[in-house]
Amino acid sequence: MTTPHWESIGPPPLSLFVREQGRAALELARLASRKKVLANAPRGDGHPVLVLPGLLAGDLSTLPLRRFLRSVSYDARGWDLGLNLGPTDSLRGRLDALLTRLRGDHGHRVSLVGWSLGGLYARELARARPDAVRCVITLGTPFRDISATHAARLVPIRPGGRPLHEAHELRAHLRTPVPVPTTSIYSRSDGIVHWQSCLEAEGPERENVEVGCSHTGMGFHAEVLSVVADRLAQPDGTWRPYEKRG
Repeated sequence: MTTPHWESIGPPPLSLFVREQGRAALELARLASRKKVLANAPRGDGHPVLVLPGLLAGDLSTLPLRRFLRSVSYDARGWDLGLNLGPTDSLRGRLDALLTRLRGDHGHRVSLVGWSLGGLYARELARARPDAVRCVITLGTPFRDISATHAARLVPIRPGGRPLHEAHELRAHLRTPVPVPTTSIYSRSDGIVHWQSCLEAEGPERENVEVGCSHTGMGFHAEVLSVVADRLAQPDGTWRPYEKRG
């Protein structure tokens, strides 16, 4: 069987890339003024939520997101594996063990929230362990075309010794939908990941939700936090498309 070759989307414009850090700093500064809005987010049922960081980031980057999720009654956990330096066989095994432990400790399926590369990990965990995963929410994750990022240029990841845009089998695998409810949150003004690379194919229990923020600020942007809370609040075993309010 011949593996399909898709045209690469390419990274976002450099004009967006150079504005990333400044925009993220402003978004972090604005978070405090959004507390009243976030206080109206739906409450959770206490189930475990595993939050996975992006490339070259660790649990510190996801701390505002996890604090918010705890404030609305989730047991939000970091991955506690240091900096995300890219996928390895060892990391795959450690993530599976972490998911198994959380599932066993709580007796409930685990929701996965993955930021950028962390979203790819979340999708692969759900693909391998749908029995343990309640839903997957990705933030700026390029599963449709993993090469459509500036991060791929800054930190070369070469599966099988080939550059990402030539890894056709891997790209075909990553864009395949996962067997649990999935929400892809993306921004057209993302300066790290091209927004089109974050679009899930239409189908049951999967959706794309657009927000207006930088890539680096997704984990502490009020609109993103509101969407994440809304999606996590759905009872296990039920799903409805996201409806923007207010």
